[in-house]
Amino acid sequence: MAIKTIATQPFPGQKPGTSGLRKKVTVFREPNYLENFVQSIFDSLEGSQGQTLVLGGDGRFHNRVAVQTILKMAAAHGFGRVLVGQGGLFSTPAISCAIRKTGAFGAIVLSASHNPGGPDGDFGIKYNVGNGGPAPEKVTDAIHARTGTIREYRISDAPDVDLDTLGRSTIENMTVDVIDPVADYAALMQRLFDFDAIRALFSGGFTMRYDAMSAIGGPYAKAILEGMLGAPAGTVVNGEPLEDFGGHHPDPNPVNAADLIASMSGAAAPDFGAASDGDADRNMIVGRGFPVAPSDSLAILAANATLAPGYRDGLAGIARSMPTSTAADRVAAALGIRCYETPTGWKFFGNLLDAGHATLCGEESYGTGSNHIREKDGLWAVLFWLNILAATGKDVETLVREHWARFGRNYYSRHDYEAIDSAAANALMEHLRAQLPSLPGQSLDGYTVELADDFAYTDPVDGSVSKQQGVRIVFAGGSRVVFRLSGTGTEGATLRVYLEQYEADRAKHHIPTQAALADLIAIAGRVADIAARTGRTEPTVVT
Repeated sequence: MAIKTIATQPFPGQKPGTSGLRKKVTVFREPNYLENFVQSIFDSLEGSQGQTLVLGGDGRFHNRVAVQTILKMAAAHGFGRVLVGQGGLFSTPAISCAIRKTGAFGAIVLSASHNPGGPDGDFGIKYNVGNGGPAPEKVTDAIHARTGTIREYRISDAPDVDLDTLGRSTIENMTVDVIDPVADYAALMQRLFDFDAIRALFSGGFTMRYDAMSAIGGPYAKAILEGMLGAPAGTVVNGEPLEDFGGHHPDPNPVNAADLIASMSGAAAPDFGAASDGDADRNMIVGRGFPVAPSDSLAILAANATLAPGYRDGLAGIARSMPTSTAADRVAAALGIRCYETPTGWKFFGNLLDAGHATLCGEESYGTGSNHIREKDGLWAVLFWLNILAATGKDVETLVREHWARFGRNYYSRHDYEAIDSAAANALMEHLRAQLPSLPGQSLDGYTVELADDFAYTDPVDGSVSKQQGVRIVFAGGSRVVFRLSGTGTEGATLRVYLEQYEADRAKHHIPTQAALADLIAIAGRVADIAARTGRTEPTVVT
């Protein structure tokens, strides 16, 4: 074995955010592309010599090839040890768990999250730091800067590691431990939740359908739900991780998990349904004929948190991303704790969690988590719901409707306009920003504007300021329209329009969501001039 230095050319381009660098697989397979980015990560780290790195991904196409390359580059960089998941597999939540348990220096996570996979699909890579969470901006900025100046990368010429057999090997002076990626995560879940009560729920005839969408969540769900908790075999469907996710778009929402939604309708439907995404950090909760909005899920978990052993002492606080509905704010007020409103991105929650300011956190994009790790966690949320169902003896719909009766209902929806022209999307946002000073006090179709701004956030922990995090229009009574451009796609831009209307009157909680939001949908389209500026008369996806 020997370490080689390979000449290369810089590739300045997309700045990696908390979601990392996401591109088409065809881009990552271009000569030196992956190597350049990995070397840029390693060049940006201080104090990594001799340290432990965690490595793995969601199993999408190119995962195994990338793992082998990164192992050889880590050895050439001077890492002392790498913990890699068997088969190169590791869910994003389990990687965070592994970092925190072992005291690892950091991790490289291979995933494009909920984006499609396969040879023509998407691939992604991101770096997580020692607290288990996504790298902060000072790290991603350094990585991005390095991609524009890199001239060489270093790699060992060692043979490939056997990723399928548990055990230890070496590359150069670096130890490689192929480990069970599920065991430590499962042990953590057992400490947080009442497994005896959930086991009794299943033994009493409770039925469930968990759709892993042919992604990494399957092995974790099978081991915990069917193995440790005694759910019947077959409870987990699409449980084998496939390189193309079996053709699924592994994004757990009513559109992309339509099979689960269909299976939860009718007299023969299971009692409870759930799904996770490509890297298992997102979740969807479904009762019989009753999908649960992610914003409501966060609020309901918070309101019932003390039913789970890991949260029996109560919550220090709640955190939600700005576009997420204010349902959690109402729970926080009732509990006498603070609800923090942050920009989108899990790194903002990490600071609050590390400082002990918050215990639960969530985003409207089907991501929920807590202080047990520093990533959102799909299966954790499902187990939390199971714990609450077991403790209360109630079904999903009853729990949700009782919650609305107590706190009011926050009607909520997100309209996504995907793969639109980036220039047009940016022009639309500038058009919105230009109107902000004139909007407060205006009446738009009977809705009086109380606040109109481009959300800015000052981190209460480190004092950092994040600007232009989304245009929001807040109306009297608590209704809102929020506009953001998302960076999670790999083609064009995605305009996300978030719509929220608060309804305190229990007699009006039966109205279908899109009907309840119809006036706000019309206002959003008109204020942003969506049809004319994007060429779209309808959103691509409504959730």
